[in-house]
Amino acid sequence: MDYRRVLSIILGGGKGTRLFPLTEQRSKPAIPFGGRYRLVDIPISNCINDGLRHIYVLTQFNSASLHNHINDSYSFDKFSGGFVEVLAAEPTPENETWYSGTADAVRKNFSHLHSHDPKHYLIISGDHLHRLRMKDILAHHEKVQAEMTIAVTPCTREEASHMGVLRVDKSGAIRDFLEKPAPDRDINFMKMSPEFMEEHQIPEEKEFLGSLGLFVFNRGTLEQCLDNDKTDLKSEVIPESIGRVNMHVHVYQDFWQDMGTIKSFYEANINLTTARPSVDLYDTDYPLFTRKFELPPAKLLNSDVSSSIFAEGTIINEATIKNSVIGIRSTIEPGSTLEGVIMMGADAYESDAQKRDNLYRHVPNTGIGTATHIQKTIIDKNARIGNNCRIGVDPIHRADGDYGPYLISNGIIVIRTGALIPNGTII
Repeated sequence: MDYRRVLSIILGGGKGTRLFPLTEQRSKPAIPFGGRYRLVDIPISNCINDGLRHIYVLTQFNSASLHNHINDSYSFDKFSGGFVEVLAAEPTPENETWYSGTADAVRKNFSHLHSHDPKHYLIISGDHLHRLRMKDILAHHEKVQAEMTIAVTPCTREEASHMGVLRVDKSGAIRDFLEKPAPDRDINFMKMSPEFMEEHQIPEEKEFLGSLGLFVFNRGTLEQCLDNDKTDLKSEVIPESIGRVNMHVHVYQDFWQDMGTIKSFYEANINLTTARPSVDLYDTDYPLFTRKFELPPAKLLNSDVSSSIFAEGTIINEATIKNSVIGIRSTIEPGSTLEGVIMMGADAYESDAQKRDNLYRHVPNTGIGTATHIQKTIIDKNARIGNNCRIGVDPIHRADGDYGPYLISNGIIVIRTGALIPNGTII
């Protein structure tokens, strides 16, 4: 397959309400991940590693941060002809509406997409964590002479309730599709055949195939499937294409996680601190790319640290850090303890003059003050957390909800971007 004629389209998603407040001031693909990356770096890196260098990212909400990150991170030489560009929703005289779904977003950008004369489209969800090899699904698509191929993973009945479920014949051709079937619905007719499970060495407890939100289309097939007013790829276009289009599955059985919720996002980040994380950031054969930071190395002064990640420019002074991800330019003062914390860091260091002004105004410096204890918390960028605070530590009831400077979701505390948490605060 000629990878130069494969156009990759990363779906940036809508408002990202399930990831609020992390999406309050940025689009979902721009959310920091793993201390120094952004979510969008995952699908972009997967494409680049497999030689796919024609990449669009579709988004429409809070896209300024995403634009800046991509412009600062991805620049190909003029001889390769590669690009990574954001296509934000842009009402025009011909079409004054915003994107109303994944299918609608792709359809409204055909004028941009056609200019590259692609032979195949690779459509990827922008909030999934995996290292699926793009060249593998493209090779499978070509081998079975499919018009559309969907990446799938074996799943249990419980997992199937949160995924699009596909029924296939023994050759892997798609015969039926259900979008997130309710737990009490009988879907036994969607189970894989014993022959298919044996051929792909699928564990017997995983009897269903769940869609991973990654699709390969022949050019003409995608345009035919979107020649209508359907708005969503998974729930509308895919089901209505069954029987009309030669559709196959590509089975992927390695790690995959939808990071569309605060809980899943938190767990995916904390997993990176383990001895054998589900995704290896240190894989030199399949690296994760991002912006290059002109920052000094992390500095840890007389601190007790275990199972944690520290990004560039971090300064930890006589603190205790356990099972945490500490982002760029993070500052943590003496006597503080962080356990199971994702700290996204800061956009700039504060000068001595700024710190004196903070002291005069009784405002904490950016970062974490002295003798503060924090557990199971996401701290967004540029937050100011004072001295002697206790966040997520004490055995008190914490109801999910929005509390101004912070929000609680599934028991996880999320400190907002730029939030000010005064000295002595208990959450």
